[in-house]
Amino acid sequence: MKPLLTVVIALLLSGCSSLLFYPEPGLPLTPDKAHLQYRDVNLTAADGTQLRGWFLPAKPGVAVKGTVLHLHGNGGNMSWHLGGTWWLPEQGYQVLLLDYRGYGVSKGEPGLPAIYQDIDAAFDWLDKAPEVQGKPLVVLGQSIGGALAVHYLAGHPQQRARVKALVLDGVPASYREVARYTLGTSWLTWAFKRPLSWVIPDADSAINGIPKLAGTPMLLFQSLDDTQVPLYNGIGLYQAAPPPRVLQLTRGAHVQTFSDPTWQQVMIRYLEDPQHFNGLRRLAEVPNYPEARPQSAAPLTEPAQ
Repeated sequence: MKPLLTVVIALLLSGCSSLLFYPEPGLPLTPDKAHLQYRDVNLTAADGTQLRGWFLPAKPGVAVKGTVLHLHGNGGNMSWHLGGTWWLPEQGYQVLLLDYRGYGVSKGEPGLPAIYQDIDAAFDWLDKAPEVQGKPLVVLGQSIGGALAVHYLAGHPQQRARVKALVLDGVPASYREVARYTLGTSWLTWAFKRPLSWVIPDADSAINGIPKLAGTPMLLFQSLDDTQVPLYNGIGLYQAAPPPRVLQLTRGAHVQTFSDPTWQQVMIRYLEDPQHFNGLRRLAEVPNYPEARPQSAAPLTEPAQ
């Protein structure tokens, strides 16, 4: 996280989309350090940019239930975000974790709209990988990764048709509104939060793309404690999403959702039947479809408080 003064100066001097991305070079941690099997995946974007990803196979002896494309947040690289999906192989889900251009050892510089070519390259790989064929495909987008996923799928109906479910975790509805919120948390920038926020590009924000995802089941995690994407932003994104969609309110820091096994199980149970899963009946969860559903999709028991 850059110091506040540096961010303010950057906002004043630039309106480019690179303000949304804070990549770190190198890969200090690989999945084997977490006792996970993996292999490197080398991808090439349409403009020739070389990208790196990791493929995590399902745990040996566990039946493969599907494949999850994990699109991580705007800081660090995929080493930093392994905590979002390391637990899925044990549950029978393969994972493709992608580093966008400029992140980790991927080449190039991140920015819009070029970064959508990186997601396209990931889908191309998923189209061809033998171990993925015939298995359900799920997209997990955390923070800005979810906003990128929404915008990409809104513009690629053929790829969207392949997706069984879209899981969004701590996703900003509006880049500009989140910038205003952040600027408003300090007395140094509070008075300038509106004029400064206008340099943040907002056309690609998730709130603009999510209404176009009709027919794609969505699970939206939003933490009550998130200090980066405030609650009203997450609820606004949920309200703009067409059904079937579920809002699951959680607790904890920004995109630390899956450090709690409760929310891991919510996602797993959701993926069993995305059309009818009710979420935990807690924290103001509001279902948006009839109560009748298959017995296998019964809601989880609420954990002890």
